[in-house]
Amino acid sequence: MLKKWQPLLLSTIVLLSLCASTVSSSRPALTQPPSVSDDDVVALLAFKSKADLHNALPFSSNTTTLQLCRSTGVQCAKSKIVRLIIQSQNLGGIFAPNTLTRLDQLRVLSLQNNSLTGPIPDLSGLTNLKTLFLDRNSFVGSLPPSLSSLHRLRTLDLSFNNLTGPLPAFLITGLDRLYYLRLDWNRFTGPVPALNQSSLRTFNVSGNNLTGVIPVTPTLLRFGPTAFSWNPGLCGELVNKECHPAAPFFGPTQAHEAPPPTRALGQSTAQEVQGVELTQPSRKRHRRIAVIIGFSSGVFVLICSLLFFVMALKKQRKPQTHRKTDIASPAGSDAHAAVVVQLEEELEQKVKRVQGIQVVKSGSLMFCAGESQLYSLDQLMRASAELLGKGTIGTTYKAVLDNRLIVSVKRLEAGKLGGTSREVFERHMEAVGGLRHPNLVPLRAYFQAKDERLLVYDYQPNGSLFSLIHGTKSTRAKPLHWTSCLKIAEDVAQGLSYIHQAWRLVHGNLKSSNVLLGPDFEACLTDYCLSVLATTTPTSEEEPDSAAYKAPEIRINSLNDHDDHQQKHQPTSKSDVYAFGILLVELITGKPPSHHLVLAPADMVEWVMSMREDDQHDQDGEGNSRMGMLVEVAVACSSTSPEQRPTMWQVLKMLQEIKESASVEDDNELMDPKIVTGVP
Repeated sequence: MLKKWQPLLLSTIVLLSLCASTVSSSRPALTQPPSVSDDDVVALLAFKSKADLHNALPFSSNTTTLQLCRSTGVQCAKSKIVRLIIQSQNLGGIFAPNTLTRLDQLRVLSLQNNSLTGPIPDLSGLTNLKTLFLDRNSFVGSLPPSLSSLHRLRTLDLSFNNLTGPLPAFLITGLDRLYYLRLDWNRFTGPVPALNQSSLRTFNVSGNNLTGVIPVTPTLLRFGPTAFSWNPGLCGELVNKECHPAAPFFGPTQAHEAPPPTRALGQSTAQEVQGVELTQPSRKRHRRIAVIIGFSSGVFVLICSLLFFVMALKKQRKPQTHRKTDIASPAGSDAHAAVVVQLEEELEQKVKRVQGIQVVKSGSLMFCAGESQLYSLDQLMRASAELLGKGTIGTTYKAVLDNRLIVSVKRLEAGKLGGTSREVFERHMEAVGGLRHPNLVPLRAYFQAKDERLLVYDYQPNGSLFSLIHGTKSTRAKPLHWTSCLKIAEDVAQGLSYIHQAWRLVHGNLKSSNVLLGPDFEACLTDYCLSVLATTTPTSEEEPDSAAYKAPEIRINSLNDHDDHQQKHQPTSKSDVYAFGILLVELITGKPPSHHLVLAPADMVEWVMSMREDDQHDQDGEGNSRMGMLVEVAVACSSTSPEQRPTMWQVLKMLQEIKESASVEDDNELMDPKIVTGVP
């Protein structure tokens, strides 16, 4: 009996074992962390291959899906990437199409503060995207039309790029949930769209080439003139600037004249058919007349040239006689001079257009970078002046004009400019006047005549960093919180990095009195790029605090050294880094540079930290740790060897890493509000 049922029992046992193995293999692991799908991994690696030229990103083809999901800046949910933050990683390639745009569950994407180039790709695949930060890169081209399909988008920042073209209509109709929109410091043209999203709370289009009347909508009324600044062509109620209709240069256009009739190729009128034989000799006669006129004109020009040549010879040989002739015939000389001046001005404008610098003249007052002519030289000279301070190469005044406009005027000392010629000064000021950055006090205009040279800047009512650190006659200095030190240091580093990288220039005179506080208490550099025009002086003749900012390689110890090695001691980008290190120590300790101790790096860190022991703000471990990092940056910058100092771009990255390492819970006022608002 048992033998009879034995085959059936064996087959049942085998079946049960197979079912058990199947169930056990299909049961999910309870402790397995979320992983990334293969499609998302491929998309991320494809982006890295085109964008990460310096291999800065931590993942590679050998990275597992679990490792990728645990990487810094990557957040996953249900095996899909939902948040990707790749900022300040020195990416130097392109944002290639069909890479990150395949992350269909992505909510937050930030590639800010890199060096990505090329156009922004088609983003239509990111259907769930809510937050997009592509600011502070080098993207070119126009706004991609695919943005209009991102209906869930609430935060969009494309500021500080090289984007061009008009602002499209889909900003009004397609993105009705926008909360945060920044398009400032690009090269956009055309009018401002009539935005009317009730949700919009942050908006900025400053620093572009926008033109026309700003539409008055309930949404745009929320934002002040600063949201539209640095667009000389904008006008209207929101910027308190009257709009003037453009008048034609040569009188009214003849719009009433009908254009000549058009006809298809091969068509001809009856008159043309009948007069074919007559048109040929007429053309020959016209050609003969043209030749005769051309030959006569050439002879006339040749005779005039010979006459001018003879007159020039007589002028050189008989100057007295020439003077009498000029007096006797003022009309002829004035006409000739007017022609010469006109030709010179036309040539000057052509050269400046080629250089990309627009200069507007008001008498002898030169307005830089397309600035509006808000005042004349006469108004500037009549303004009431208040002395603000005396610097290395000049004296600065606060000037209140009769139209209530307040500017800052720097009067340069002729003896400190080392015989700089008029042409060299003008060429250099045009270059400096083209610098535009939120952390630079802009040069608006300049003036020169004989030994008088003036520079006109924006007036900064909140004073200087020197006054903030050391106090004034009416205010007492207080130790700055470490977050304030970091914020100011980052602002200064942003401005210096822009001067060094974008324009290959140097500040040359960085110190706390040359860092002013803007309307929002942002740190703004002034007196930049002027040291190249000034003669260097021996260090022993300078004020101790000013001399302490100078790097060892540019110091002049004696008059002989000054005479023999003038060129050797010119400031460089690395000497700016040294001055930044000294400024950072001054900012942290509250001690003027002449009181800083000369110590080994380790001892310097200990001494600086000891200066902060009485500050209650730094008693917590978080504050001490961050302050220690700041001190290490200062020590690295103030190295005696230029080769061992970092570049300003590297310094900026160090400061941003310190900021990013601060916890959001403890330091919300320090963290970038973009990332906080970008949480899905």
